[in-house]
Amino acid sequence: MRVRRVLGSAVCVLLVSTGMAGGAGAQTGPATTTRPATGGNGVPVIFGHTSFDLASVGYTQEEFLVEGTADGYAPAAPLTSDGRWTVEPTTPADFTTRIVVNRPTRPRDFNGTVVVEWLNVSGGADASPDWIHMHDELIRQGYAWVGVSAQAVGMNSTKGFDPVRYADLEHPGDSYSYDMFSQAGQAVRDDAATVLGGLRPRSILGVGESQSATRLTTYINAVHPIAGVYDGFLVHSRGPAGSALSQPPLTAVPTPNPSFIRDDLDVPVLVFQTENDLGLTARQDDTAMFRLWEVAGTAHFDLYGLRQGATDTGARASVEAWFDSMLHPTAQPIPNFTCATPINSGPQTFVLRSAIRSLHRWVADGRPPPHSPRFETISVQPVQYAVDANGNVLGGIRTPAVDAPVAKLNGLGQTGTGFCFLFGITVPFTPEQLAALYGDHGGFVSAWVRATRAAERAGFLLPEDARQIRTAGARSEVLPG
Repeated sequence: MRVRRVLGSAVCVLLVSTGMAGGAGAQTGPATTTRPATGGNGVPVIFGHTSFDLASVGYTQEEFLVEGTADGYAPAAPLTSDGRWTVEPTTPADFTTRIVVNRPTRPRDFNGTVVVEWLNVSGGADASPDWIHMHDELIRQGYAWVGVSAQAVGMNSTKGFDPVRYADLEHPGDSYSYDMFSQAGQAVRDDAATVLGGLRPRSILGVGESQSATRLTTYINAVHPIAGVYDGFLVHSRGPAGSALSQPPLTAVPTPNPSFIRDDLDVPVLVFQTENDLGLTARQDDTAMFRLWEVAGTAHFDLYGLRQGATDTGARASVEAWFDSMLHPTAQPIPNFTCATPINSGPQTFVLRSAIRSLHRWVADGRPPPHSPRFETISVQPVQYAVDANGNVLGGIRTPAVDAPVAKLNGLGQTGTGFCFLFGITVPFTPEQLAALYGDHGGFVSAWVRATRAAERAGFLLPEDARQIRTAGARSEVLPG
């Protein structure tokens, strides 16, 4: 059994899926063993995931337990807004968590990069918003994806859905989530023979959306400098501050508001922001190791993430369905849940796909992503954007959805109960508005194709998606003639 001294904690990978057992990777501490789990419903519990059979696209899904001893962290000096934080381990505690792995079935399809997602718990259960938005790109390029159950509320919910399968899960509290995320990533690297079915990872990228993004902000500033597990990060839809470094029952240690990403990074970080992420006070300039992408026409979460992504296998029909949703949006993205206004049907998924490929290239061969224009703002607090005559935000990353629009697409403006405020709005243009903008269908298609090509040349749409987006516009029935 290999033991690697990196983080000061023991880690053991325990197989939960069928038919495999193997050696365990570890940081420091005593040697550990692996064992298969038995009983339960036989499938991973995870929300906001694709619903099609992964075997149909050449992928395999497995699940593992990861157990060990995690450290909490305390500041060695005051935490300042610049993100240059120094912390030290404190008060270790035992844990057992789980990871879900989606990987290419054939080794030759693996591109060498593992995307490790900090599963989101905003809804009270483990969910995978970055997998749902990025999976078309991950599958077609052959990434492995790993979802980590890092926070207590997600783990406890998971146990409730399948008490037999997850009887051994144990979470000592979210103060330990940062080291648990480190150890999950290290297990992927050190125990690839087990966790990845023998695939050999060359790079490991940490990603997370919303609440997970705020925890990644703290992780990057405080823990990455001493852990060194991840080769790059995609921070998706962060707020202005990081999450608490420590919280009860340990001593509460909040982070400053705003908390900038530290500027002495040794790995690339790409921050991806939509219109209503409310992180404008944490804006910072691009550097050799930092990029900020602000994407016009997008909301914190949208119709693709809530509905369309689950069944999207990369076929042209899915892009045509996305296009049609701008013309015929819905206020009821999922059954028994309705917002006051039709929710955002913007282009977030397509730009996120470009973001993860850009980060992969940045890590693999040093080619940095393009610089993003910034949103044009009238006010930062409260947030107020400058908009064009159609009501779409000016500035930011441009796509055909806002530069050859068929609807007003905003992150702000939604009302309703629950999480509706996160979902933005879509207001389709009237036939009169469309005729005034484009004249006829041919005029629209010309504008749509020009805008798509411009976004592709700028590096914010991938060629594979740009082709399907152009086709979707040409095959649409926006205007007669």
